[in-house]
Amino acid sequence: MTTRLVGRRALIGAMAAVPWAGAAMAQSQSQSQNWPDRPIRLINPWPPGGPSDLLSRPLTQRLTSTLGRPVVMENRPGANGTIATTLALRSPPDGYTILLAHAGPLTLAPVFQSNVSYDPLKDLEPVMQIASVPTVLVCRADLGATDLASFIAIAKAAPQPLTYASVGQGSTTHLGTELLSQLSGAPMLHVPYTGSTQPIIDMLAGRIDFALFSIGAVTGHLEAGRLKGLAVSTLTRVARLPDLPAIAETYPGYELNSWYGIAMPAGTPRWLIERLHREFGAALNVADYQASVQDSGMVIEGTDPASFGRKIAEDLKRWGDFARTTGIRAG
Repeated sequence: MTTRLVGRRALIGAMAAVPWAGAAMAQSQSQSQNWPDRPIRLINPWPPGGPSDLLSRPLTQRLTSTLGRPVVMENRPGANGTIATTLALRSPPDGYTILLAHAGPLTLAPVFQSNVSYDPLKDLEPVMQIASVPTVLVCRADLGATDLASFIAIAKAAPQPLTYASVGQGSTTHLGTELLSQLSGAPMLHVPYTGSTQPIIDMLAGRIDFALFSIGAVTGHLEAGRLKGLAVSTLTRVARLPDLPAIAETYPGYELNSWYGIAMPAGTPRWLIERLHREFGAALNVADYQASVQDSGMVIEGTDPASFGRKIAEDLKRWGDFARTTGIRAG
C-alpha cells in the first residue's frame, strides 16, 4: 500500500512538473529566437586606442553585421581593469552586456588586491580566449646589454637597482618583472605608470632602464635600434620576433601571458554562451582581421569555453602561489 502510494505521488508530481518544464523550454526557445532585440554593449576595461581596441573593435563591427543589432564598445578604464570587470559581471545575465576579459583584472587583481568584489571562478561564464599578448623584455639601447644573460649581469652589478616601468601597480608588466627579479636574484626598482606610451618615451630618453611591454608597442623602436630587445615572455618563441629567445629558456617555467577573452555574467543561459562562441569564432576567422592581429604581435587563440575556464583557474593558482611565496600585494 505504502509503495503504491509513494509511486502514485511521484507520478502525479512528475506529471505536474511537465507543463512547467515545457513552459521553461518554450520560453528559452523564444528568447533564443528573439535575441538580440536591442543593442549589445561590450565593456572594455582599457582606454581607447590601445591593443584592446585594436583587438576588439573589429569584432564589434563584425557582430553588428552578423547579429543585426549594434554591438557598442564601452571603454571603462580604471583600477587596473577592475571597474569595468565589476560592472560587466554585475550586469543582468541576459546577453546584452559582454565583458572583454583580460588577464589583469581576472587573474592578478583577485590575488594581489584586497578590494576586488568579484570571484572569477564563480561570477562569470567563460566564452572564449580571443588572443594571447606576448610581451618583450626591452631596455634602453645604451644600457650595454646584448642578451638576457648580460642584462641580468648588469642588473646585479649596478650600484643602484635598475629601474623598470609598468602600466600600473599590480599589472601584468609589474608582476611579471617582479617574477623575473625573484628568479634571477637581480634587484629591480618599480616605477609605475598608467599606460605604455609615456614609459616608452621615458625609456627612449634614458630616464627608465627597462620594461616588459607588448610586442606591438615596441617593435618599431626595436627595428630602428632605439630600444634593445632581450627576450619574450611566453613559454616559447613568437613568430613576430623569431630571433629573440623566451625568458623560459633561461628560467624554466617563466611565463607572462597577457591574454584577452570574452566572458559573460554568471547565470547567462548556455544557449547564449554557445551562440556567442560561434559568433566570435566566425569573426576571428576573417583573414584581414587575423593579419592585423598577428602583425601587432598578438596571437589568436579562439578556444572553447571549457578551455578558457581552465586557463583562468590555472593562472589564478600560479599567481596565487607567487603571491604567497613573495608576499607581494598591490593594495
